[in-house]
Amino acid sequence: MPLRDIALLVVLCLIWAANVLVSREVVTDLAVPPLWYAALRSVVVMAALAPWLKWPGRDWWRVALVTTAVSGGGFALLFVGLQDATASASAIVQLSGAPMTVLLAMMILKEQVRWRRGIGIAMALGGVALAVASPSGWENSAGLLFVFAGALVGALGSVYLKTIELSALRMMAWAGFFSTALLLPLSFALETGQVAASLAAPWELLGALAFSGLVVSVFAHTAYFRILQKNEAGVVAPITLLTPVFTILMGATLANEPVGAVMLAGAALAVAGVLVIAVRPSKTIFKGLLVRPRL
Repeated sequence: MPLRDIALLVVLCLIWAANVLVSREVVTDLAVPPLWYAALRSVVVMAALAPWLKWPGRDWWRVALVTTAVSGGGFALLFVGLQDATASASAIVQLSGAPMTVLLAMMILKEQVRWRRGIGIAMALGGVALAVASPSGWENSAGLLFVFAGALVGALGSVYLKTIELSALRMMAWAGFFSTALLLPLSFALETGQVAASLAAPWELLGALAFSGLVVSVFAHTAYFRILQKNEAGVVAPITLLTPVFTILMGATLANEPVGAVMLAGAALAVAGVLVIAVRPSKTIFKGLLVRPRL
């Protein structure tokens, strides 16, 4: 892989890591309801990519389900979890998405898994369990359940992603559209105080939405898919494992989050397990979203 692509990929990992901390700030300090924030983020993505909203045809329902799972649905559950869980612990739990993707592919797509990837799956899930069981992780266990649910939803969407024949930009545009259609009414049905929270800190919220919607989704993922087009996914995907590493570092240094030795050991084990999974060949799973299961 060219050095330029490696450097850009590292920058993208920093952007994705920062997004977890920014999102936690929005749903905690700014007290913006998480489903509302996820819906507004989807609106920003949809508006930015409106020219690519060409109707996907009779398989629109498949596009709706898959793109919502790897976008708005996964983000909404993550944001709900971030109300209670730290960014560091959440980053580790999100690593469970890779082994769950492989396990779901085994059940749904009859993916063949040999012993090396089997060991990787056990290492990844064991590392996540160890991190959650640590003192600092256990304190956030309620929120981490929602983070895990978001990873599971994203994994399910990733399994079916190969069934969608859309360009990256069209896929992200429809992800914004269908996620908005789901999350806006869901927010009004389950949450209160959306408008008041938005008006209490309008500029901070707008800045967070611009970063999450435009920088993270539109710019970062467009750049990511272009890197994937030029390089082997088996080489690109492992580098994205820097994202949880950067998230933990940022959480500990910028947000003063507690990160103990047991949590770090769990993180190291989980990252190693996902690395084993990511470098093994697969004919049924789109490796581009194996360790990055959200748009």
